[in-house]
Amino acid sequence: MLGLSANLHYFLCTQTIDMRNGFDGLAGIVRNSLGQDPVSGDIFIFINKKRTHIKMLYWDGDGFALYYKRLERGRYTLSKSNSLSKELKRNELLMLLEGLSFKDFTRKKRYKIS
Repeated sequence: MLGLSANLHYFLCTQTIDMRNGFDGLAGIVRNSLGQDPVSGDIFIFINKKRTHIKMLYWDGDGFALYYKRLERGRYTLSKSNSLSKELKRNELLMLLEGLSFKDFTRKKRYKIS
């Protein structure tokens, strides 16, 4: 099961992808286009061109897990970026899944142990 822990790293692919890609296709995109290791335990997030579908790829230790969601109404927010991927915090991912735009929000200062 996919748990969205604050200890995990979440990477959003800022380029739209073909949702026909499965486990191996998405792992290839992670390795070849994003320059990341797909078996690192990080979660990689992909959105289609219409921004109505989202897939999350995760290596859970002995195989890949895939979360796939199709919206019946509305679109996911995909911000423009010069890089191929953007690291998200857990709360930003949850906001993305709920349909909220985190680019309009300002982050307040919080105490953080370094």
